Amino acid sequence: MEQLLEEFVRAIYRVDAQVVALVVDLRSPLLTKVMNSVTGLGSASAGLVFIGLFHLAGWRREFRVSLVALALSGVIVATLMFAVQRPYPPQPVCQTGGAETVAHSFPSGHAAAVAVYATVARRSDVLPFVITAVFAVAIAISRFYLGTHYFSDTVVGVLIGVGTVLVAERLLDSDRFATTYTPGEKT
Repeated sequence: MEQLLEEFVRAIYRVDAQVVALVVDLRSPLLTKVMNSVTGLGSASAGLVFIGLFHLAGWRREFRVSLVALALSGVIVATLMFAVQRPYPPQPVCQTGGAETVAHSFPSGHAAAVAVYATVARRSDVLPFVITAVFAVAIAISRFYLGTHYFSDTVVGVLIGVGTVLVAERLLDSDRFATTYTPGEKT
C-alpha cells in the first residue's frame, strides 16, 4: 500500500513538472497581465466583497452557504499548508517569497474560494452559473500560470471548495443550525 501511494505521489509530481514546463513556454506579457488581474478575484478580500454583495442583495441562502463554506475551506487550506509545507513552483511570475499570509504552495486557497463561488452559483436560482464558472476556471488557471501553485495544488483547492459547500449545505439544513434570523434583522 505504501509503495502504491509513493508511486501515486510521484505520478502527480511528474504531471506537475510537465504543466510547469508547458506554462513557462506559454507565458507572454499580455497573458501575464491578464492573469495578474484575474487572480485577485480569488483573494480573501474579494471573498468578503462577494459575501457582502450576497447579503446586500438579500440572497440569504447564498450568503449563508458561502460564509460557512469559505470559513471551512480557509481552515482546511491553512491546516494543509502548515502540515504539508510544499515549496512554490520554480520560475514564478509574481513574488511568493516573504509573503506572511501565504506560507506554502499546497493547496490553493484561491482555487478553493472560487470553487465555493461556482458551486454555490450552480445550486442557486439567482446567481449566474456560467459567468461564475468561467471566472472560477480563469482564476484557478491563473494560480499555476503565475507560478504560485502547482497544477495539483489547484485541483486539490477546487476539491476542497466543492466539498466545503456540500458540508456547509448539510450543516445549514440540519435542525441544529436552522434559523429564521436574517443578517441585518433586528432581534
